[in-house]
Amino acid sequence: MEVIGKIKLIGDVQTFGSNGFRKRELVVTTDEQYPQMIMIEFVQDKTDLLNSYKVGQDVKVSINLRGREWINPQGEAKYFNSVQGWRIENLSQSAPSQGNLPPVDQFEPASKVSDEEPDDLPF
Repeated sequence: MEVIGKIKLIGDVQTFGSNGFRKRELVVTTDEQYPQMIMIEFVQDKTDLLNSYKVGQDVKVSINLRGREWINPQGEAKYFNSVQGWRIENLSQSAPSQGNLPPVDQFEPASKVSDEEPDDLPF
């Protein structure tokens, strides 16, 4: 699954426990009639993916939904969900710019084009 929107917040890396579990939160605001502010967690080595991003950038974040059960001291089951990011792309850089295309006059014209030649395309 993916979330597309504008970065609203990039949290600091948080470290938990004696094993050094790392987590970093990202909030993305979607661009729709009723914008949603989606909090996405990046964990362990994925926290570094956010280092080159800034608030205000348009991004596409690949996510997984995670769910878990916890039994409280009274024996009741409680359920928790999280949204975990594993890839992030800057949308403003993904579209090719016109400056990267070679000028039209650099292409050689096709030679000996004839309507008499058979068309071998399958459609």
